[in-house]
Amino acid sequence: MVVGLGNPGPRYDATRHNVGWWVLDRLAYDWDFGPFESSEDHMSTRGRVGERGVELRKPTRYMNRSGTALFDLLADDDFDPRRDLLVVVDDAALEVGRIRFRPKGGAGGHNGLRSIAEVLGTDEYARLRLGVGRCPDDVDLADWVLAPMAPDDEEHVVDLLPELTGAVELWLNEGTEAAMNRFNR
Repeated sequence: MVVGLGNPGPRYDATRHNVGWWVLDRLAYDWDFGPFESSEDHMSTRGRVGERGVELRKPTRYMNRSGTALFDLLADDDFDPRRDLLVVVDDAALEVGRIRFRPKGGAGGHNGLRSIAEVLGTDEYARLRLGVGRCPDDVDLADWVLAPMAPDDEEHVVDLLPELTGAVELWLNEGTEAAMNRFNR
């Protein structure tokens, strides 16, 4: 399962907080998955990447309620978030285009990660943090992440999306440590 965090609605499409959705859209395109289908609390699409069945999921509650899109996984005895979950998230503490895989960790002030940890009862799940630029000292963090990126910054992130497909494929096949060693920068 690859979960990309974002906020629903056209108002948020181009914002820093929605780069998780950008990544999932690119994965679905590159892997030739069908369109995302809506359910009560998320949109998802499924397919195969090599020998692995993969679901891409976009929570459709606002960021601070992202975890509700994962409640159904708690009933699946075969699902282990330490092994089976990658969350793709924006990071306003990283320069634009920086990539950071982590095998686990705290929310780091990110309400979407906090919500997921609360629902799953653990913060031991992999995450792919994508830098959206450091929030300036004189700007409120919420205003920063809910604003569109500067055109050059957006172009830089969009140009990374094909590379991120390869990064997520490496995570699927070899795990977080291999993805960290090759893609963290």
